[in-house]
Amino acid sequence: MLRLVVLLIVAVLPFNSGAREGMWLPMLIDDFNIGEMQEMGFKLSAADVYTVNAASMKDAVVRFGNGCTGGVISAEGLIITNNHCANSAIQKLSSIENDYLTAGFWASSREEELPNEGLTVSILRSMKDVTALVLSGVNDSIRESARQRIIASNIDSISNNAVKDLHYQAVVEPFYSGNRYYLFVYEVFKDIRLVGAPPAGIGDFGGESDNWMWPRHTGDFALFRIYADESNRAADFSPTNVPYKPAHHFPVSLEGVEEGDFAMVLGFPAKTSQYVPSYHVSMLADLVYPKMIELRDAKLDIMDRHIVQDQKIRLQYAAKHSAVANSFKRWKGEIRGLKMLGGVDMKQQYEAGFNTWLNSDSMRIVSYGNILSEYSKLYKALSKYRLAHDYMLELIGYTGIETLKFAGSFERLATLVDAEEVDEDAVEMEKLHLREQAEKHFKDFSRAIDMEICISMFEMMEMDLPQEFRPSFLSIIKNQYKGDYSSFVKALFDNTLFDKHNDVSKFIDKFDKRKVKELKADPAFAIYTDMRNIYYKDINTRYIRINSRIDSLNRVYINALMEYDKERHFYPDANSTLRLSYGEVMGYEPSDGIVYSYFTTLDGVIEKEDPDNYDYRVPEKLKELYHAGDFGQYGMGGTVPVCFVSTNHTTGGNSGSPVLNDRGELIGLNFDRAWDGIMSDMIFNPHLSRNISVDMRYVLFIIDKYAGSAYLFDEMTIVGD
Repeated sequence: MLRLVVLLIVAVLPFNSGAREGMWLPMLIDDFNIGEMQEMGFKLSAADVYTVNAASMKDAVVRFGNGCTGGVISAEGLIITNNHCANSAIQKLSSIENDYLTAGFWASSREEELPNEGLTVSILRSMKDVTALVLSGVNDSIRESARQRIIASNIDSISNNAVKDLHYQAVVEPFYSGNRYYLFVYEVFKDIRLVGAPPAGIGDFGGESDNWMWPRHTGDFALFRIYADESNRAADFSPTNVPYKPAHHFPVSLEGVEEGDFAMVLGFPAKTSQYVPSYHVSMLADLVYPKMIELRDAKLDIMDRHIVQDQKIRLQYAAKHSAVANSFKRWKGEIRGLKMLGGVDMKQQYEAGFNTWLNSDSMRIVSYGNILSEYSKLYKALSKYRLAHDYMLELIGYTGIETLKFAGSFERLATLVDAEEVDEDAVEMEKLHLREQAEKHFKDFSRAIDMEICISMFEMMEMDLPQEFRPSFLSIIKNQYKGDYSSFVKALFDNTLFDKHNDVSKFIDKFDKRKVKELKADPAFAIYTDMRNIYYKDINTRYIRINSRIDSLNRVYINALMEYDKERHFYPDANSTLRLSYGEVMGYEPSDGIVYSYFTTLDGVIEKEDPDNYDYRVPEKLKELYHAGDFGQYGMGGTVPVCFVSTNHTTGGNSGSPVLNDRGELIGLNFDRAWDGIMSDMIFNPHLSRNISVDMRYVLFIIDKYAGSAYLFDEMTIVGD
């Protein structure tokens, strides 16, 4: 019945483009959203959210690292983000003796705050429509390649001029598939120090078992501080730096939430695909995602078997495991959601109406061509390359076979050393870089895990990839090793230098022209090169070429959609730029007979406790506070609220986003989406799409009662009860 109701609604509103759907540009909410926001209860103005010449909420939203969001919560540069966003930084600071991932960390003073090399925080200073400047010199008669060259040149000029003689960074991003362009100017802070993080039993409670799920009981937060120079400007790390003084910081509300309350999210969502055709959805749901799920399932099974047996490996592979598991579960949820809602059928119904409109006017056909027919041809051609592309990245990319990926990182050094005129400075810089890479690699490396993953991936590659995309070493396994993948991989690891730190260090020190031949003969480097050559020669070139044609067609398609669906406000797809989404605090009914409340409490943490399951271990002190009823001013009805759900449209990159009430006060911190509506990157459904946030009352409770760090409240603005 639920699916029927959803399909009936979608038949009327193909993309559910109500006020609660969308990731909107803050600069434009005065034109499109502020009226509806205020009707829903928002008590402030558009200028309170975004303005350039005065302090506004945009000044308190930060891009944390390269893929998360955070919020400024004090006049002393204190920022809050998700614990899982800080996971990698905390892991780098951890050791067996000081396992901050497991035990947590709390600085008792500014002097104890821990620097994080390489971690940055970016704050948007301004944004501007530069479409006319970017498209200067572009017309419909030129080739796509010429168009892109002109646009790239214009963007370089615009970006450079925007920050000339300034300490800012500028980037120009395309919107609506390249129909519009906006300039973003950021201040990028490089001195970021860890202030506090709860133990895994709070900050990662539920672990991968609960990832993407509701109800949830995770205290997913961590605290950092931005440091600046004496002029309050971004600067490299220095002991003389001082806490940053923000133009605005979010007040923190103790009032909490009730169902129906207005909720607003500000953040840097990474990527959505709301306007892709049905062919795109079908390619992912029916072909690509199922194979990627199989690959990651195999990786996770191997990691899990080792992690439960060895504390050292658990620490080493914490971030890697999370990276693999996150998309694994998301892909499964997206397939489930799309199938349940009939996502491809929904898209096709909308496209049928569009096609009827298009073909009813000969001038439209002249202007737009036969768009859907062209999409059909292109996606048919793309599918096998997309599968092979993603497959290869799963093997030698970020979450791939570590030894092969590490061996491949020596390719640039070989090129530099083997040049006719050797740049000695560049060679030494590359050697320094590789030494640093080696330290990081071997610090968190298990030979046993990597060997097992290697065996599994090679076996699956033989079964899944067409012959034209299979690397030559698979034939060696078949013919010389009689299909014995284990023996082949054992020989590989026994004979490569890239799984031994000392050997690698010596190799780097002595690397010269004579060593190039030795590098190329190394089995790990040879296999990496074999796979890399196939990727770039046989897969990626065609993949990029077909995608380029699809990108060009997308630009035409979105223009046509805007003419076809004139009453609709089209929000741009996410692209890691600052966005606003708004909705209500609200539970949901995922299926017949199941009703989910809008909030969870500390009672649920205690109920879920399982000392034999790492995901559900509860710190002793938290249990003591619970049984003593020591909840302070953060309690509600004899317990403490932990998490809540709302109807805000979010995606990856929104992790750590501040969730604000009708007065712009911080009520929660976004950290996930509910599995039942996870297909919202392609199809948003108001009945099922829910974002999950940790309640700020739980955050304050942990900081005060658990960590004993209430001194931080002195610099914060806490409002309410």
